[in-house]
Amino acid sequence: FFFLKLFTISDGTMPSFMVFIGFLGPLLGIGLGFDAINSEHNRGTLSRILSQPIHRDYIINAKFAAALAVISAMLFALGMLVMGAGLVTLGIPPTAEEFIRMILFILLSIVYIAFWLNLSILFSVLFRQPATAALSAIAVWLFFSVFYPLIVNLITKGMEPSPAASPYQLVAFEQFRLALLRVMPNQLFSEATTTLLMPSVRSLGPLTMEQMIGAVPGPLPLGQSVLLVWPQVTGLAAGTIVSFVVSYILFMRREIRPR
Repeated sequence: FFFLKLFTISDGTMPSFMVFIGFLGPLLGIGLGFDAINSEHNRGTLSRILSQPIHRDYIINAKFAAALAVISAMLFALGMLVMGAGLVTLGIPPTAEEFIRMILFILLSIVYIAFWLNLSILFSVLFRQPATAALSAIAVWLFFSVFYPLIVNLITKGMEPSPAASPYQLVAFEQFRLALLRVMPNQLFSEATTTLLMPSVRSLGPLTMEQMIGAVPGPLPLGQSVLLVWPQVTGLAAGTIVSFVVSYILFMRREIRPR
């Protein structure tokens, strides 16, 4: 899996492609959605559009679909550029499994950015001013990126078991800490992309010695890697759907008057 290292390693001057998408992807989604609805309302064009024989839900669906199409085209273009540059530089074509893993990584990145896009559209429906919507979405991103891990560390610091505790207590504590961290969308994205692009990752949580007995060391096949990250993918998709449904309901119930 030499070709996959193009997405996961860095020489120190620039972050890896995986880290780059994980950090700047939310800002891209927020930038495309924070003024999707409120800017139309402030300019008075929203009431003009609704005065035409157009269903109201078509507007918010089109706002999301258009931004998602732009994100998908950009990520696929970036991914193919990285693969093309690697192919020219290395002279080694990727295997079929490596290519599928890279395509799954791009699809997962689209779902991850779509969550932040829907969240920014939700704030665009809630707040009249685009600046307020943008700052609210960025505040949520900063909370999950910076402050939430600090809060989890403070909570778990006083619950740490003693070194003399049994292995089952240590595993239970680590599972509890990971469960708190997996509330963050960026944690789910990091775990899923690491597993997809690094087949040597065989577990996303602590294992006891009894669970490791009989395990053959080696990279996981594609099917097993997908099964391993399926809960993380489901969590990201669920967050995306919930954000869109809430913004959809609020927009459909909102009273829009001509200015």
